[in-house]
Amino acid sequence: MDLFTVCSKGTKYAKRMRIGRGPGSGNGKTSGRGHKGRGQRSGASRRAGYEGGQMPIYRQVPKRGFTNARFRTDYTIINVGDLSAFDAGTTVDLSMILDQGLASKNTDLLKILGNGEVSNGITVRAQKFSKSARAKIEAAGGTVVELDGMGREATVGSDA
Repeated sequence: MDLFTVCSKGTKYAKRMRIGRGPGSGNGKTSGRGHKGRGQRSGASRRAGYEGGQMPIYRQVPKRGFTNARFRTDYTIINVGDLSAFDAGTTVDLSMILDQGLASKNTDLLKILGNGEVSNGITVRAQKFSKSARAKIEAAGGTVVELDGMGREATVGSDA
């Protein structure tokens, strides 16, 4: 048993393939690049979506109309029924909801929807509330605090 066989079983990296070292190596002459064409020349790389000169699919598909997808505001969404996991008198915000594992974070903005029932009076801090969610929280004796996009309490009607 020589040193090479001892080391070869547990090596972290595979041995580097030495290309262009003759026909016996399996990667001689053209060095694994094939014959002619762009791919055998130096600096050859293809951009994403390149289809070998054929008209790419993204140019074939007709583009019509307007999509608001780039400008849409996304929210982390939770239903009112899930808020019953919190004790009465608790102030609930996005960080508490994430700590409880009730939602996974999509964005820093939180929206409360009205599906389900809430029985305990809690204070909920979020950027958006549906009308039914707001009514259910307030009917249970809780309060609703609407935040702006930066997480500060929204000041309604101020002249600042």
